[in-house]
Amino acid sequence: MGRRVMEIEIWAEVTCPWCGLGSHRLDRAVERFEHRGEVEVIHHSFPLSGSFPVGETFSVRDALLRRHGMGGSQAEASTRRIEALAESEGLSPYQVLDNRVGNTDLAHEFLAHASAGGKNREAWDAIFRAYFGRARPVFSLDDLLDLAQEIALDREGTRQALTEHRYQRQVRDDAARGRRLGATGAPFIVVDGRYGIPGAQDSDGLLDVLRKAWDESHPLIPGTGGDAPVCGPDGCAVPQPTSTGRSPSHP
Repeated sequence: MGRRVMEIEIWAEVTCPWCGLGSHRLDRAVERFEHRGEVEVIHHSFPLSGSFPVGETFSVRDALLRRHGMGGSQAEASTRRIEALAESEGLSPYQVLDNRVGNTDLAHEFLAHASAGGKNREAWDAIFRAYFGRARPVFSLDDLLDLAQEIALDREGTRQALTEHRYQRQVRDDAARGRRLGATGAPFIVVDGRYGIPGAQDSDGLLDVLRKAWDESHPLIPGTGGDAPVCGPDGCAVPQPTSTGRSPSHP
């Protein structure tokens, strides 16, 4: 029987700047984790842009003003702060303010299709890299077909899956499961099915949770040899000679 793999799940929105940064922070925590070879990270969809009309995109500035009433210097300060944090943590370029947003429903269907083909990690990495790293649009069918080619997914098979909306229900179910586990926004991380972590927590905090979850699911089993000599607070035990009933031998 193989060793148990610790599963880490992260729910995210494609165009959420904290999600891209949160995914990066999780990667950094896993890289430092002593048992990283026995960890599986799985990305899930948590769409937040369903109110945007399909086929249209908006500047981040316009979107912040429309949805949050945030404009001008306030919007710039908020987004530039995220960009600076990303750069300080090794993500550069990381474009937020000068990007565009739109309806990401089809992008999530693309991610579900890629995951079904065994490319969950590759697809999420590619879409974050394209959107935040190169400010490329990831909303239209053609945008997503280009991404499919980049991760060696069949272009025509992907076109058919997205045109037929084969994964629309799966995306909804994915998000619903995240909400049942406690997600009210994105990113949201679940470690080993027991620890729910909202928001883009720093990598040190995530690493602490990984270690705690690992220790709890891999309890130490006492071995034999409990009477072997040890040192403790009161000093060191001195082993007693074993009586054999015979006189010591001499060379």
